Amino acid sequence: MKERVRGSLGAGYRVFCYGCYRPKSSCMCEHINAIDTKTKFVILMHSKEFRKTKNNTGLFSHRQLKNSELFIGIDFSKNEKITKIVEDENNNCYLLFPSKKAHVINDTDISKDGKTTVIFIIDSTWACAKKIMRVSENITNLPYISFSHSKTSAYKIKEQPSDICLSTIESIHTVLEILNDKKQESLKVCELDNFLNPFTKMVEYQLSKSPFHKR
Repeated sequence: MKERVRGSLGAGYRVFCYGCYRPKSSCMCEHINAIDTKTKFVILMHSKEFRKTKNNTGLFSHRQLKNSELFIGIDFSKNEKITKIVEDENNNCYLLFPSKKAHVINDTDISKDGKTTVIFIIDSTWACAKKIMRVSENITNLPYISFSHSKTSAYKIKEQPSDICLSTIESIHTVLEILNDKKQESLKVCELDNFLNPFTKMVEYQLSKSPFHKR
């Protein structure tokens, strides 16, 4: 595990992990067990979200997925790598985002023509996600997809806008479950079962340190 030192050897000395960007004392890297998927995930992380190293799930998602890319910023309209992915004729690209025009993947086959399915997902608060959507036309012009579910988020350290909202890693996990059931993925049960491990352990750790947590 690579580490970086923040501060001096005096007051405020802390050792940080380069892998999960958390203090070594709460490093979650031992719980990372990346899986290989047919679907490619492109995670667009808002700059503000990247600073939330203690409870960011986009980074965990990226590290859990071998077939994924992570981009940090706000305006992705001129990002050459993203444009290349979108314009690649061998890809079928979608934006995972709730919308009236979104195709619900529970009932829709998004794997077709022998092309690679690429799913873009915005890792951000809803307010910041709207900013990304306004300026990144190359992303918002993609076909929208969403999913139906009856889950309750396990993100107990962060208040969700509504009961149906899931974190980034929980959303990706749900997508993989659906695609696996539809035979569009070939994941083992144990791979899906373990996918949320770093997220679950992170939540457990944060709760254990909270003065409001009931032991």
